[in-house]
Amino acid sequence: MEWFDFGVYSYIAVTLGKVFFPSSSPSAQLLATFGTFAAAFLVRPLGGMVFGPLGDRIGRQRVLAMTMIMMAVGTFAIGLIPSYASIGIMAPVLLLVARLVQGFSTGGEYGGAATFIAEFSPDKRRGFMGSFLEFGTL
Repeated sequence: MEWFDFGVYSYIAVTLGKVFFPSSSPSAQLLATFGTFAAAFLVRPLGGMVFGPLGDRIGRQRVLAMTMIMMAVGTFAIGLIPSYASIGIMAPVLLLVARLVQGFSTGGEYGGAATFIAEFSPDKRRGFMGSFLEFGTL
């Protein structure tokens, strides 16, 4: 789910720029849109630092479920944010917050999912089963 959300965001970056970032320059709109895209990558390590140890304490399955719900909430929130024309500067601020939630959850989701797959796969199939996490990125 995590990479699907990132992919969709990048595919519709031009439209998001027009809706959330007012500017007479399409380049400035696109730059602002990709700035919020990059913000999600900047908080990913923080998500890993929080959710990794948490997964060790309370279980990876619980943490994986939490991170997937967080990702869904961030994605759903992006769909609910009104345009800049409707609520002004709060539109890009809310977009940034939703992207930070997505990035934070991705930091915990990816590492937790990889470990979860490795732990529950048969020894002889561990590498093969682990490859499906990467395959899902496509």
